[in-house]
Amino acid sequence: MFDVGFWELAIIAVIALLVIGPERLPKAARTAGLWVGRARRMVTDVKADIDREIREGDLAELKKAGEELKKTQSAVESAGAQIIEDSELGELKKTGEELKAAKGEFETVGEELKTAKSEAESFGTNLADSDSMNSVGESIESGTPTPPADPNENNTSR
Repeated sequence: MFDVGFWELAIIAVIALLVIGPERLPKAARTAGLWVGRARRMVTDVKADIDREIREGDLAELKKAGEELKKTQSAVESAGAQIIEDSELGELKKTGEELKAAKGEFETVGEELKTAKSEAESFGTNLADSDSMNSVGESIESGTPTPPADPNENNTSR
């Protein structure tokens, strides 16, 4: 605060000793120290109040800026969504959704076809088994032997 060096303090102490006297000097020094301490505390309190006010002002400004940013962000998002909806991208998005729905329908139909095919194959196998059983039964009734399924196969019963 003040640029007071050692020699200046020594001169002030000698003058105080001469003016006040040696008997009252300790009491005067104590009183001066208390006043200096009060002044320092008061300066510290004023600095703290000023800093607090500055921070509160900065916080209020930051809050306002944050709210403005949020408003701007929502406006940009809604504008972007509107642009996409109005442009060809919106149409492409709708077409893509329709294609996904059609793909799902084709997959279900494909699964149904697979199920129907496996049922038809099992039915065909059962039908072929019943036809061969019928031909065996007829050949037994008529007394004629059944021909082997493979013509290259040797029949040992002949």
